[in-house]
Amino acid sequence: MEQQRYRWIRKAALAGVLTLPVMAAGCGWFTPSESKAVDPPQGETGSAITGADGQTSAAATGSAEVSAQGEASGLTVYLKDEEGYLAPVTIQAKLDSKLTAEAQALELLVDGGAYAKLLPQGFSGVLPQGTQVLNVQVNEKTKLASVEFSKQFSDYNEQDERRMLEAITYTLTGLDGIQGVELWEEGERLQEMPIGQYPLDRALTRAIGINLEADSSVDYSLSTPVTLYFSSKTELGDPYFVPVTRLVPRTADKLTAALDQLAEGPLEESGLLPVWLQDVSVDKITQNKETITLDLKDEAYKKGDVAPAEMMRAVVLSLTDNAGIDQVQIKLNGASDFKDELNTSYTEPVSRPEQLNAFKS
Repeated sequence: MEQQRYRWIRKAALAGVLTLPVMAAGCGWFTPSESKAVDPPQGETGSAITGADGQTSAAATGSAEVSAQGEASGLTVYLKDEEGYLAPVTIQAKLDSKLTAEAQALELLVDGGAYAKLLPQGFSGVLPQGTQVLNVQVNEKTKLASVEFSKQFSDYNEQDERRMLEAITYTLTGLDGIQGVELWEEGERLQEMPIGQYPLDRALTRAIGINLEADSSVDYSLSTPVTLYFSSKTELGDPYFVPVTRLVPRTADKLTAALDQLAEGPLEESGLLPVWLQDVSVDKITQNKETITLDLKDEAYKKGDVAPAEMMRAVVLSLTDNAGIDQVQIKLNGASDFKDELNTSYTEPVSRPEQLNAFKS
């Protein structure tokens, strides 16, 4: 399953928004949820890399910096869980004041690295042991992050190659001012990955997807990627969200397709947990430049009943991820005057949370 999940899907399978409407399935408010509350997601200039001037000085040349006291309001990085999935994890700990946020985030991705003790139990970094972050520079005009690693970056197994790229890309593009990433190693710009030859001739963006999966019946060249958020649990029983990019038959309506797939649930062999409940159906979904409006229907709903918090958060995460819009107005049977299990009000549009999977230490 490991190789199947991370099989190579070239850029052609992930390019742009394609066309074929997909109907959304229904699911329910009143099915009891066993899930505990999950902390909701988080989300300067420089020239090209010129060489390795040393880890500390080079890493201190980025944009967003950790405070002088070493405090951070939460740094979200993409780590490998015990099932091999990448999941966003918000590290709420005293961080290194000598490093920029970009450099610190990448250091947290190093397996067994200097900051491994900050990671929650059951999660690990995906970059090879011993990898050093030599330089990180962000061009504020192009929003491109240029990252230089030491030679240890090439010491990995081929099956881990795509996971490494996804973790680096999603971690850095989750920071303000970064939309793309290019990779360097010991002063040389990488045109492809050294083991599996994944092409790096273009900047890496979130178009590469994360935790990629596709049914064998889907034609990659005639497909559309949609990113969904399902649930998982640590060995200690702590719940967390896992993003999955699923290839579906080509469609121009990514939001409807995303809700359809969210209702369909995770792949049976994945080990992930469904978030969409029975009896709720999608009536209508629209969007403008600032807000997605989702109308849900549930004939069994009674005024005063509460909505399932995990489903609501997964819906908000999935819709905002696919639309690139941070706000969702959710209505139930035409009204928005309801709350979820965590007392969140949906009278006004709700925003995509700034932090995700912030485990208590």
